[in-house]
This record gives sequence, C-alpha cells and structure tokens, in this order.
Amino acid sequence: MKFFFQYVGCFFAFFSVGLLIISTWTDCWMVNADDSLEVSTKCRGLWWECVTNVFDGIQTCDEYDSIYAEHSVKLVLTRAMMITADILSGFGFLFLVLGLDCVKFLPDEPLIKLRICLASGVMLLLAGLPGITGSVWYAVDVYVERSSLLLHNVFLGIQYKFGWSCWLGMAGSLGCFLSGSLLTCCMYLFRETSSGRLHSAYSLRKGYSSAATVVTNAHFPSSPTATSKMYAVDTRV
Repeated sequence: MKFFFQYVGCFFAFFSVGLLIISTWTDCWMVNADDSLEVSTKCRGLWWECVTNVFDGIQTCDEYDSIYAEHSVKLVLTRAMMITADILSGFGFLFLVLGLDCVKFLPDEPLIKLRICLASGVMLLLAGLPGITGSVWYAVDVYVERSSLLLHNVFLGIQYKFGWSCWLGMAGSLGCFLSGSLLTCCMYLFRETSSGRLHSAYSLRKGYSSAATVVTNAHFPSSPTATSKMYAVDTRV
C-alpha cells in the first residue's frame, strides 16, 4: 500500500509542477471578452502581451517593461507568488523522487526515505498556498474590474476575462494540495508503523545478544585466574 500512495503522489506532483510552470510562463492570464466584435484575440500574461489575428493566425507579442519599472500591485504580487510556488513544488517533486522505494538512494535506511517523502509532502502543501492565492486573486481582480465597468455602463474598446493560464495555475495548485496531503498523511502513518517495527527488531536483536553473552560466559572461563586454578587442580590429580 505504501508503494501505491508514493506513486499516486508522484503522479499528481509531476503534473502539478508542470501546470504551475506552464501557467507562470504563458501569456493568457487575461483574454479579451468581446470575441464577436474583435478580429483578433488579445491575451495578457505576467511577462508579456500577445495579439493573435483570427483570420491568418499571425501572433505578435510585446514584452512588458523591465521588472524594475512600475507595475500594478496585482501583477507584481502574482509574479512573486507563482515563482515561489514553482520553486517549492520543484524541490518537493525532487525530494519525492529521492524518497521513492524504487530509487536506489539510501536503500538501507527505509525510515529516512519515509521522512524524505514526508518532507516533500509538506513542501508541496506550501507550494500550493501561494499558487492558489495568486491565481484566484488575479482571476477575482479581473472579474471585479470587468463587472464594475459593466455595472456603471462603461464600455471600453477591450474588456478582459481570465484566461486558460489562470485556470492552469489553479489546477496545478490544487494538484499540489492533493499530492501533498496524500504524502503527508499516509507517509506519517507508515512512518509510525516502520518506527514500531524497527523498535521491535532492535529489542529482539538486543535479546539475542544478551542470551549469547550469557551462554558464552557459562561455557568459557571469564578470567585468567579461573583458568590457572583449574590447571592447578588437574596437575595435582
């Protein structure tokens, strides 16, 4: 059963890390909502903005100004949270691979490998927190901005809704939560079981060692003095 939980957690962690990375570095966090009136699709990401012509499919992209330039708080914080989620989830997946029983890393230390899996689960849980916060906050901000414009009857040339990159960020974050919860809870239970088995094996080994010591002391003299006395008795006889 332990192998099953490890492989399921590794499966979800692999796809979650991929989705978070793709979400961070793609350009469709916002997409124009007026598809019927526009002849092009406009997408905005965290790093650049792209326009794709509907008829010929030609895409042109413009990068934003330097990271030191003034940007909106939404953009800056979402960047920071998504990069943090990428780093944490990447390290969590790497630790999980090292903790798998099929990987020949510390093969004689099963308890340490379980602790590595437990640490990877905690790291994946921590990665899901900034990921879901940044994705949901960005989506809510886009929705509130568009709804406020419609509420006040303000019709601009382009109105945006959140795009598929934002959805990928949410999906990757939920996957990190799922794999992290699976690894943390299940590996902790297996850790308790393994600790009990190791303690029993150590006690049994200690008992065998004590018994062997008693038998050795019973069959062999414990000091040179006892040996000399026995030799003297045999000589007199």
